[in-house]
Amino acid sequence: MKRIPVLAGNWKMNKTPAEASELARLFAKSLGTVTEAEVVLCPPYVALLAVQAAIQGTRIGLGAQNLHWEKSGAFTGEISAGMLAGWCSHVIIGHSERRQHFGETDETVNKKVIAAQKHGLIPIVCVGETLAENEAGRTAEVVRRQTLEGLKGVDAGFASQIVVAYEPVWAIGTGRASSAENAENVHRNVVRAALKDLFGSETAEAIRILYGGSVTAANAAEFFSQADIDGALVGGASLKSDEFIAIARAAAS
Repeated sequence: MKRIPVLAGNWKMNKTPAEASELARLFAKSLGTVTEAEVVLCPPYVALLAVQAAIQGTRIGLGAQNLHWEKSGAFTGEISAGMLAGWCSHVIIGHSERRQHFGETDETVNKKVIAAQKHGLIPIVCVGETLAENEAGRTAEVVRRQTLEGLKGVDAGFASQIVVAYEPVWAIGTGRASSAENAENVHRNVVRAALKDLFGSETAEAIRILYGGSVTAANAAEFFSQADIDGALVGGASLKSDEFIAIARAAAS
């Protein structure tokens, strides 16, 4: 099944609004008319408005890096789906750094996915095993559990819009990428298999599964040549205009 690839840039805690605007304008100039792939920029909250202005009138989407599942309340420092809806198209949920440093769990991931669904935001749901889990041979167990628990209760009509990102924790920011063959195996036999159990074969085949973890211009084409790797969630390389543009073009081709 042909799926339009997604390339999402996760800028993490980098760039002031002015710096983010400048970088987004470079991407808008080079990638703003790309139709062969969906490009989404995910800057910090304080730069969302600046990036939105820089990409206005282009095909580039805007994503947030997190949300809270409640509509409002005494949650200092948090932001709700309703606050993002209408000007963000996507939101990253369950990134390994959120799990590691801020206590994110499969349960909170699921609450956030449901909140995103209610407000029409497309969630980019991250799953992935740690180095210890990988070396213990628990990759399939961990990634399957995260997929099933994170997406349970999602409406079948909404499910095909969801994006899942397989991000082995040991490959994020380390320069140590998974092999394309290993990533493809996890995408097809673990993530997509779990999606079939949740939503049925037709919907599961429509869901895009991205690879994340030390994706570069040098290795991107190898990943994108795999049948079940439908794009990438790019971290550090998305902060370098030439690098990210090259990765986007590899996805589009």
